[in-house]
Amino acid sequence: MPEDNGKIRARLRDGVADVKILMRHPMETGRRKDPESGELIPKHYIREVICEHNGQVAMRLDWSWGISADPYLAFKVKDAQVGDAISVRWTDDQGQTATLSAQLS
Repeated sequence: MPEDNGKIRARLRDGVADVKILMRHPMETGRRKDPESGELIPKHYIREVICEHNGQVAMRLDWSWGISADPYLAFKVKDAQVGDAISVRWTDDQGQTATLSAQLS
């Protein structure tokens, strides 16, 4: 997985955290052909995404190959406060994991 896992932004407004995430991942379906060789590009996609607020699971997503490359995810967390931690981690079909974290200010 690339060293640059993506970007996370979490902004607090009136007790609600607005979280926006850009995940860097190829999300290959296994059905696309390499334009040079004509060979199928092996599948490689995110299977599970876990979003946490202060270490507690706020959302768990089960994904498949139908998501575009470098997925974008946005969600809101109620009852958030300054200093709260927001993290997102994902695991792909090859067992690789990545994490993005932010602290609300």
